[in-house]
Amino acid sequence: MDVNAAVAAAAAIAGVLTGVIAMLAFRWSERDLKRPTRTSLHTDPVLPPGVDTVLSVLRSSAVVLDEADAVVKASSAAYALGLVRGGKLAVEPMLHMARDTRRDGEIRQVELDLPRRGTGRGEALAVSARVAPLGSRLVLLLVEDLTEARRIEAVRRDFVANVSHELKTPVGALSLLSEAVMDASDDPEAVQRFAGRMQIEATRLTNLVQELIDLSRVQNDDPLEDAEPVTVDELVAEAVDRCRHAASTKQITMAATGAADLSVWGNRGQLAAALGNLVENAVNYSPARTRVGIAARRVAAPGGDMIEIAVTDQGIGISDKDKERIFERFYRVDPARSRATGGTGLGLAIVKHVAASHGGEVTVWSSEGQGSTFTLRLPEAGAARDRSHHGSTGGGAHHRSAGGGESGRSRSMSPDAPPYEETLPAPEVLP
Repeated sequence: MDVNAAVAAAAAIAGVLTGVIAMLAFRWSERDLKRPTRTSLHTDPVLPPGVDTVLSVLRSSAVVLDEADAVVKASSAAYALGLVRGGKLAVEPMLHMARDTRRDGEIRQVELDLPRRGTGRGEALAVSARVAPLGSRLVLLLVEDLTEARRIEAVRRDFVANVSHELKTPVGALSLLSEAVMDASDDPEAVQRFAGRMQIEATRLTNLVQELIDLSRVQNDDPLEDAEPVTVDELVAEAVDRCRHAASTKQITMAATGAADLSVWGNRGQLAAALGNLVENAVNYSPARTRVGIAARRVAAPGGDMIEIAVTDQGIGISDKDKERIFERFYRVDPARSRATGGTGLGLAIVKHVAASHGGEVTVWSSEGQGSTFTLRLPEAGAARDRSHHGSTGGGAHHRSAGGGESGRSRSMSPDAPPYEETLPAPEVLP
């Protein structure tokens, strides 16, 4: 009995000691887990209070880096620009800036050209990067996309240069011609000849100034503030009337079809100027004794029906390389021919801005030696009243099939005066 009691007592004491040791080991392990280590002090950086909220509302792309150059925080715009990939800053110059700033605490800024993601055409993004320390361990990188601002600045610079050149040409010619008139004061025939040239240059200067005013107006004004239903018949008649003399001189036949019972929604003056420019170009760039056709029709499109007005000529045509640029300001396919016809290079730019501001578009089909078809697509009056001019313009049919209206009625715009009395079928691609 005494032996059994001793064994039991020893077993009990051993169990108690085992439990105590296990409890002490558990407590010790918990304390070790809670104790900060050298690694944990540097791998879980925390943004200062409020910084996360501020970064989320910034328009600039934001990236926060830790001591190991790992990305702690990055905005969605930073990922979209390709600044952050795989948790690392992917732009080497910016990474060097961040390291220098972390070392000396100085704020740095630089402008860089970055390759654009997803394109193989060598296009670059222009960005401005600013790096500053954020606390004692973090670095903040702010990146601003300057691509659009640079493009606008380039357009403005080119516009000023082109305007200066275009104004200088007729002004210089007028100056020289006036001197020639003074020197030939005793020669009536020379005076008359020089005076005629002065009138031509003065007209060219007047047209250029007027088109600059028109372009400025269509770019700055909201045409839908004074919008109204405008019948296509009226627009076509005004465009034909505007080019009547030039067409008659070159024996060019103009005819319209399909415009009855169609109307568009917008500023009457701007729409008339846009269509007038298209018809005037067709007449100016067409050989003598050819024809210019104007056709209108209604086409279905998402968001409401559209009205297509197509102007077809049998002129010199436009090459493929020029089609992409003909709507640029002051761009001319043939500068010598443009000056001979009095062109300023602003007409199609005005057409493009008018179409865009009215919620439409202008397209071109052309082949060298076969002529061109310019198609102006605008929202129909009934469909456009209730939608913004920023809405969808829709796809619709190809502009080469822009002839022929649904009404099936056609009429000559000026039946009383040849060569306008001929009525043509809907304009189509001329062979």
